[in-house]
Amino acid sequence: MAKIGFEEKLWASADKMRNNMDASEYKHVVLGLIFLKYVSDTFLEKWQELIEVEPDFAEDRDAYMAEGVFWVPETARWIYIAERAKLPEIGQVVDSALDAIEKENPSLKGVLPKNYARPELDKRRLGEIIDLFSNIDVGGSIAREKDVLGRVYEYFLGKFAENEGKGGGEFYTPKSVVSLMVEMLQPYKGYVYDPACGSGGMFVQSLKFVEEHAGNTFDISIYGQESNPTTWKLAKMNLAIRGIEGNLGGKNADTFHDDLHPSLKADYILANPPFNDSDWGQPSLVEDSRWNYGLPPAGNANYAWISHMLDKLGQNGKAGIVLANGSLSTNTSNEGEIRKNIVDADLVEAIVALPDKLFYTTGIPVTIWILNRNKKHKGKTLFIDARNLGTMVNRRLRELTDEDIRKVADTYINWQNDENYEDVQGFCKAADLEKIQKHDYILTPGRYVGVEEEEDDGEPFEEKMERLTTTLSEQFKQSRELEEEIRKQLGGIGYEL
Repeated sequence: MAKIGFEEKLWASADKMRNNMDASEYKHVVLGLIFLKYVSDTFLEKWQELIEVEPDFAEDRDAYMAEGVFWVPETARWIYIAERAKLPEIGQVVDSALDAIEKENPSLKGVLPKNYARPELDKRRLGEIIDLFSNIDVGGSIAREKDVLGRVYEYFLGKFAENEGKGGGEFYTPKSVVSLMVEMLQPYKGYVYDPACGSGGMFVQSLKFVEEHAGNTFDISIYGQESNPTTWKLAKMNLAIRGIEGNLGGKNADTFHDDLHPSLKADYILANPPFNDSDWGQPSLVEDSRWNYGLPPAGNANYAWISHMLDKLGQNGKAGIVLANGSLSTNTSNEGEIRKNIVDADLVEAIVALPDKLFYTTGIPVTIWILNRNKKHKGKTLFIDARNLGTMVNRRLRELTDEDIRKVADTYINWQNDENYEDVQGFCKAADLEKIQKHDYILTPGRYVGVEEEEDDGEPFEEKMERLTTTLSEQFKQSRELEEEIRKQLGGIGYEL
């Protein structure tokens, strides 16, 4: 890996060149260039390999396509672009390069941002950004640089999401939340689906998990869908820059109204759908076959998402879904009835309450639902209260540390495997269906795990009470003295209490 802080320093350098450009606009300028450098470097690596082994094939398009390498025409290669970085027409050079790559690679058609020649984009700053990416120094092979470019793309996505605030949440789920879901579900093999995939972070993390655990990434098949056209393009680029082949459909589309994978039965679903979406088009979907547990209300899509994902799960499938906390307890419309039916069908395997301030879009705490069509512990649900975990990285944003992720994931996995698991008051509790029924099917973990026990400080009870009552008495005395002084001061200026 590149040295610690590499991505941060690169971001700081690139951000200085932003000038007055909005983060949402600048995002496409920078990410498009990172993608362009990636495909060019990947092509160059293969080209050099062919030159050394079989020069006649160095310009044979099929030799590249067979290995999933994008064909890059000469005028779209990074060296050609970098040599022209200082020219006034550099914007047109970049647009032409991206257009040529799209024409030569049908899977990228309509995906790349070709608007670098527009007059309002400062061409001097554009050239500076190109120079910056040209000089990425990671001390190693092109293959190593490709890995760094993937990391840079991912890091920049997160920074843009942070800068855009609420709008950023439409395309980005915090990395620590994604990591936790992946560590819990462990998607080693099969079909992985995300019906609200944003920029594709769930897929990147899933493949990374497989690689880190010595699995074969070819055992994973990616399926996703995204309704926002700009975000769909980001996802396509994000997968491509990581060398991930995925089926995101041939276009952006609304999952509820235009399901691009109608026959899919997934082994794993990882999703962070929009929280509490109040305008998801329920009236035109009243008779939809997906509502096996009840008709989701028109004013909130939470249970529409849950129902859709349950419909997509194969017979042994598992899903991890991030939802607003209201989904655990609300009984408005028929949400409570749907939740009851899902619990009675023994589909809720675990509920994890997360701390607040994890998301750029909202400061509220959220919850991970783990749904499983083939639970090992029939009739039981594991509740984990992780609201006290996480570390503040700035005044408004919290992250789950690696230790936090490990603690929650291990608790869930150990419980599943009947190894080294025990209920911990205030943190985790395995509850049976009867217990959940007694709580009127409310799934808030705090109701089940109880309050964390305070650590005994060793001070005898009598001594502690004497100390505390003495302190309280002194504070009461100070309060009376302060009150008397305030009355005296007010009386001096003609006012009385």
